[in-house]
Amino acid sequence: MVTLWEWFVANRVWILIAAIVGFILSYFLRDRAARVVEKAVSKQWHERLKRAHRVITWVIVGTGGGILALAVTAVILSRYGVAVIPRAETIWSWFLDHGVPIIVVAVLSYVGYRITKAILPRLIERFITLRGKGRHVQTRLAKRSQTLSSVLTNTTGVIIAIVATFMILSEVGVNITPLLAGAGIAGLAIGFGAQHMIRDLIAGFFIIIEDQYDVGDVIRVNNNIAGGVEGLNLRRTLLRDLDGVLHVVPNGEIRMASNLTKMWSRAHLNISVAYKEDLDRVMSVIRKTWEELAENPDWGPFLISKTPWLLRVDEFGDSGITIKVVGETQPGKHWDTMGELRRRIKKVFDEEGIEIPWPHVKLYMGESEASGGPTCKACSHTNLPGSKFCSHCGASLSSQ
Repeated sequence: MVTLWEWFVANRVWILIAAIVGFILSYFLRDRAARVVEKAVSKQWHERLKRAHRVITWVIVGTGGGILALAVTAVILSRYGVAVIPRAETIWSWFLDHGVPIIVVAVLSYVGYRITKAILPRLIERFITLRGKGRHVQTRLAKRSQTLSSVLTNTTGVIIAIVATFMILSEVGVNITPLLAGAGIAGLAIGFGAQHMIRDLIAGFFIIIEDQYDVGDVIRVNNNIAGGVEGLNLRRTLLRDLDGVLHVVPNGEIRMASNLTKMWSRAHLNISVAYKEDLDRVMSVIRKTWEELAENPDWGPFLISKTPWLLRVDEFGDSGITIKVVGETQPGKHWDTMGELRRRIKKVFDEEGIEIPWPHVKLYMGESEASGGPTCKACSHTNLPGSKFCSHCGASLSSQ
């Protein structure tokens, strides 16, 4: 009859592999399984489910840990030709030669990871704060620091775990040269098969480390998709456009990202007035309207420029003259500011009698020349009967 220990010795490698795979799967699936169960049951059972989840987790960890310990012990002892329950002298000799180095490697790896987890986030936060001083609000700094800290800490932990595992396997007596060669080949195969994912991860790393954009910014990707950034990690960027559509953009596909809300934004308006208007008076009215908006307690905090830094005649159009108005606002506030400026400028123009032209077409119904129509006082042009605007200069005929 085969004893339990002999069974462990005979199947040591498969038991070890199964235990490791089980731990990995339980680590990645436990939170997802808990969320699925919580959604499937009513809220009154959530607290009981949490307690049951903790109990089941400890049972699985304890059982798996025991099996893993027995499997590892079987592998180590069989390496030295021990196929039955060993003697105390043999165990003590092995412990002094190999057990102590294994414990030292495990302890140093754990301590190194804990030190890295404690120090690295502070260093990253200090680095980001120094580079972003005067440019970012504290919430933005906190989000970026948290993202970078999580990525770098997890990466460092994986590297420490891999190095420690190979050192422990070497102490156990396993020849790690084939393992390293196999890992290299597997890494090469995965690299060829996951080129796009690796490209996405590298691009995402530089997006985060260079602070190209962050959650809450409004960006335009490849001069095509534009929207607010709702999510950002190493692999993809989530964009929500004005229609409410959520776009999932792989970071490796981003060739050009235009950030519309980086540090500050710019209000940019083109305002048309009729040719007959006094341009100096028009520009004075526009500047006064901007300055009144800047003094408003509700709108003033949105404006960085308390007066427009650019106010000029920009173009002679078909129906009127275009005035360009430009000034800086807080990030993302330029759309609201431009809307309010247009509303106020229209109201002031109506009060001041300043005409805003619009395209119009005159139809001549077979008459070769105007006869009996009103004459424009501005340019002395004779218009067709019933005309409200001069077909030559665009001036209003009703006010003459």
